[in-house]
Amino acid sequence: MSRIRSVAGSMPVVNRRTVLAATAAVSVSAGVGYALRPTESEAAPVHEAAPADAEAPVASSRRAPGAPLAPYTRGTTLATVAAPRTGSGYRRLGDGPGWKRVVRSELAAPKSGRAGRRTALAAFVQLTDLHLIDSQHPMRLEYLRSSDIKAWRPHEALTVQGAVSLVERINALRGAPVTGSPLHFAMATGDNTDNNAHTELEWFLKVMSGGRITPNSGDPRRYEGVQNSGLKQYWQPDTAVRDADKQLGFPHLEGFLAAATRELRSPGLNLPWYSTVGNHDSLPLGCYGHGDPYLAEYAIGGRKLMSLPAAEAKRLQDTIKYAKDPMGVVFRDLLKAHARDMRPVTPDERRAPYTPADYLKAHLDPAYAGVGPVGHGYSSANVDAGTQYYTFRIADDVLGISLDTTDPGGHYNGSIGTAQLKWLERTLSENKDSYAVVFSHHTSTTMSNSRPDPSRPNDRRHTGGEVLSLLGRHRNVLAWVNGHIHQNRITAHSAPDGGSFWEISTASHVDFPQLARVIELVDNKDGTLSLFTTLIESAAPHRTDFSDLSQTGLAALYRELSFNAPGADPKTLGGDADDRNTELVLKKG
Repeated sequence: MSRIRSVAGSMPVVNRRTVLAATAAVSVSAGVGYALRPTESEAAPVHEAAPADAEAPVASSRRAPGAPLAPYTRGTTLATVAAPRTGSGYRRLGDGPGWKRVVRSELAAPKSGRAGRRTALAAFVQLTDLHLIDSQHPMRLEYLRSSDIKAWRPHEALTVQGAVSLVERINALRGAPVTGSPLHFAMATGDNTDNNAHTELEWFLKVMSGGRITPNSGDPRRYEGVQNSGLKQYWQPDTAVRDADKQLGFPHLEGFLAAATRELRSPGLNLPWYSTVGNHDSLPLGCYGHGDPYLAEYAIGGRKLMSLPAAEAKRLQDTIKYAKDPMGVVFRDLLKAHARDMRPVTPDERRAPYTPADYLKAHLDPAYAGVGPVGHGYSSANVDAGTQYYTFRIADDVLGISLDTTDPGGHYNGSIGTAQLKWLERTLSENKDSYAVVFSHHTSTTMSNSRPDPSRPNDRRHTGGEVLSLLGRHRNVLAWVNGHIHQNRITAHSAPDGGSFWEISTASHVDFPQLARVIELVDNKDGTLSLFTTLIESAAPHRTDFSDLSQTGLAALYRELSFNAPGADPKTLGGDADDRNTELVLKKG
């Protein structure tokens, strides 16, 4: 396998493939070529629009600013991690000890002296499951908390502040933690939004690319949701109501809701960033197919259901969990039956659900380009073909592949269609001289939904096991990077014919421990490669001050509230030591 050049050199590196892409028609798969404009990464079809099973385009990745080639651990979980400093009740957070790096050798034996030989191939950041939440949206299922305490989180009004603080942390990294290599890009692996709402999509794009955000909808003058409803099953931060969460030690915070919904600013990432779609981005509530006019109208209307008896909540939750209601018929009927129990809210058309085409076009809007690339991996060719998968060049000899594992037929678990599976096989085969990193939202174990895509009923769906089998046939695959399960988990995969790779799943940024992950690819120059994974928290301080309702203070509070959320399981979601900061060793293909 030919290796062109390391990204660790001190001189700027000209990406041969990017130059080709910018000056000629370049195809990663058979059938049609795409010409990339030198000033943007939107791909325009050279020939007529490709069919739905044709390839997605290559997008070029701009390089990050140079950085000293020395390890950089400041601001990572190698240095320190948020940890409780009180022992019972509502627990306050402070600075805890960092997590050590664990070497994993299931796929190859690490050889001594490799640290002195290695050269960097690439380094990037993975963000996943930001779940930016319009917390006042009528469609939200907060009332399921009557049967499941985890169905609503007390910190949900602060998702934007938390995400901006994560962007600030990434921007502050001066190099990769192990090699000091410049960071090439950031990838958001889905569930960027929570409820498939236009409000949330706008907030996500501004968080990532920069801009002013007002995380409020409905009445611009006040909050209208469960947290000032007076209902004791929700934390009522601004009032003296002795709600269930305050009985567990949650504070009374005068002015919290006004602060949570006021305008704030995101600096935007100082790296190029790419986007992968998740089920909460594709489907209303992350589980219902599009098409019901009643639900679409309810989303933007002036009534909101805020409470439901526990028995009814359990029945609704079971229909979602067991995929008994993929198109939301049971959900629609429940809302109609409880029309008289709904509370008035201010209607807002910005809360409307967005379609896959809307999602693509919003990414392609130059207003959200930030550092780039325009489209953040997506292109006009994706719009024309109705696809949400693509490839992009990570480095001279490393290819990125972003999959769409969501199922438009409904339910939160995923799969991919035959057309996309064939495209993936073709892409890997035609780029066998490049290492490959695959990105998706779903993990291999959560791609179990084989329900047909209503718009492509003859395009058979394929599970995670089938994707694992395909990836195992290609020795150039190094990693499959994903999210969805809100948990740090790293799994070794070895195929009978010799192909092996690591599946890297990273915890969400909505549930504690609220992490993102830096991934470095290095050549050990001894017949092995290593993938280094290093987790990072947001830039907000670990300690919070209840009187500080500034943008930074709210981001710190976001972390502490998430740690204390009733039913939260920080140890499980954080993963074991060998799922966190690691060195993952591989044989060279």
